[in-house]
Amino acid sequence: MEALFTSTVAVAIAEIGDKTQLLAMLLAARFNNRLSLISGIIAATLLNHFGAGLIGHYFTGFFQNEWIGYVVGGAFIALGLWLLIPDEEDEEDKRFYKYGAFMATFVLFFLAEIGDKTQVATVLLAAKYEDLFMVVIGTTLGMLAANVPVIYITQFFIKPNYLMWIHRIAASLFIILGIITVISY
Repeated sequence: MEALFTSTVAVAIAEIGDKTQLLAMLLAARFNNRLSLISGIIAATLLNHFGAGLIGHYFTGFFQNEWIGYVVGGAFIALGLWLLIPDEEDEEDKRFYKYGAFMATFVLFFLAEIGDKTQVATVLLAAKYEDLFMVVIGTTLGMLAANVPVIYITQFFIKPNYLMWIHRIAASLFIILGIITVISY
């Protein structure tokens, strides 16, 4: 259960103010079918994060057990610093709108997650925990926890001042998580 809880919380934190959250806002403004948007997020995240989780499991074989905590902790600190760099909308994303709410959401979320902070977090979490299934379910729940409310209440996330503080708080939480991981290992 620790893998599920930690994965959910870590990705929910990393996702706050992320490009995919901005994407959820834009898609919610474009499409009225909330269920299709949520289904697209679930499908894209499961596929993307399962692949990332497999990489994380493979990654652990390169390090001796005593080094895993330091590598993962250091990576969480780096991820926290990365969170300080805000994401922007890609104008090219609009070309997928013609395929409908589900397909546009699936394709755009899958592409947006490639190399993204939450995908990196999934690799790290899968390296830390042996239960790949719980990590992927957790990271998917974290993605939903951060993006589903945005779909329903986008007007609260549009103010730039909020995003700046949200990025800073999320970055601080990841840096603290990294320090705790290094110290406790």
